[in-house]
Amino acid sequence: MREHSLVTLVKNPVFSVSAAVIGVLSLLGILLPGPFAATADRLYRLVSINFDWLYLLAVFGFVVFLVGLALSPWGRVRLGQPDDRPEFGFFAWIGMLFSAGFGIGLVFWGVAEPLSHFVLPPLGGAEPQTEAAGRLAMGYAFFHWGVSQWAIFGLVGLVIAYFEFHRREDGRISTALHPLTGHGPRLRDSVDILAIIATVLGMATSLGMGVLQTNGGLHTLFGVPNTPHVHLLIVVTLAVVYLGFTLTRLGTGIQYLSILNLSLVLGLLVAVFLLGPTLYIVKTFFLGLWDYAHHFLTYSLRLGPGEGDGWTRQWTLFYWAWIIAWSPFVGAFVARVSRGRTIREYVAAVLTVPPMIACFWFAVFGGTALYRDLEQNAGLAGSVSDDVSASLFQLLETLPLGTLLSWVALLLVVTFLITSAAAASYILGSMSSGGRLSPPTPVRVVWTFLVSAIAAALLFAGGLGALQTASLVAAVPFSIIMVLMGVALIQALRSDSTPPN
Repeated sequence: MREHSLVTLVKNPVFSVSAAVIGVLSLLGILLPGPFAATADRLYRLVSINFDWLYLLAVFGFVVFLVGLALSPWGRVRLGQPDDRPEFGFFAWIGMLFSAGFGIGLVFWGVAEPLSHFVLPPLGGAEPQTEAAGRLAMGYAFFHWGVSQWAIFGLVGLVIAYFEFHRREDGRISTALHPLTGHGPRLRDSVDILAIIATVLGMATSLGMGVLQTNGGLHTLFGVPNTPHVHLLIVVTLAVVYLGFTLTRLGTGIQYLSILNLSLVLGLLVAVFLLGPTLYIVKTFFLGLWDYAHHFLTYSLRLGPGEGDGWTRQWTLFYWAWIIAWSPFVGAFVARVSRGRTIREYVAAVLTVPPMIACFWFAVFGGTALYRDLEQNAGLAGSVSDDVSASLFQLLETLPLGTLLSWVALLLVVTFLITSAAAASYILGSMSSGGRLSPPTPVRVVWTFLVSAIAAALLFAGGLGALQTASLVAAVPFSIIMVLMGVALIQALRSDSTPPN
């Protein structure tokens, strides 16, 4: 294609078809919220009942695949040319993985998930609102945000990095399937379209959670009502702010915002760790890690019919589907910063650093919330039933400097939303314009608008439930694509060279 003309890009079926599908879904959700929500509910039940085994087996398989590959002779293969060395130093690289380990999901669920399991213990494993229920809650939270989640991101990132840096091909998802499918343009375009649609819905889920939590913070601090119309206003405001950055080419503004975002994450984490029950948090962290490791196989392969099916579908299946849906987003970032690393280095870092950070976040925020309810009868568990999006702010209000911390948390959520929109427009622009590292501005504007529109439509049609359904449905085809990506990677490794001694 010639210089980045929007007209030229419209002729590209990957861009035009995927954008049209998301545009139509957005209009249906906004104009016909009732029928849209009813259809989404039927799709949720259809997918969760018939494909639960696919998600559970696939994600467990991704963990085994990555660990096995790292331990094999191919673990020494470099993600780049043989003489390439890492672009970033070890600690800088770890810092980037550290930042990738945080997202709006951690901020949203850091208090809400442990308290939810505390009130309704998974699979009847403990008496509600007891010490045993709290310990069980942390074990499951660690499981949902630990190694399995990052095996999904890690697989996509590894395959992209290998084909882009070792084979010197473009970074599209379809490129990774060349060893299996060849170079047929129709099949290639179809794979990229499915990947983009899944990524958009996964990102919309994340942005929608951020909007819900922003409204929760505004309600706690200022009494702003938590309604779909306020959600829509927040989406529009944030989209306009980011479009201002894009259209005026204030790239450095986004960079500074990212630095502010990471500073707020660290500041809030340290503040709650020190102002909260520090010793209880440390105890919760290590006990949670032990329970997570001890029950990993049981948690991963809970496939018995009728045994906690509803809970597994509501929680584990949603998480796996959501992460699969937006894995091209995080995977592409992890791939870009991992050039020059060996497969063994890559897998070891990806499966340890971000999961440990996530588990510590849950120990700090979830552990503090559990302590407040168990030891001080703070009544935080009730806040989850009333409004899951406000649970973080309800917790912070129980700490010294609570109002200040709530302001910091609200600013953190807003900066997460803006930087996520920036990353979303970049990744989707690249995916829909032939894998360009610098996608054209008009395409980024279109994707910013469409991701915001579908997030607003889902919120308007059904709130958190509709967001969960979008990810669950979108991830079905992409989970199959991920399995094929793993097979294609092995085939490429075999054909490129013999395993080194």
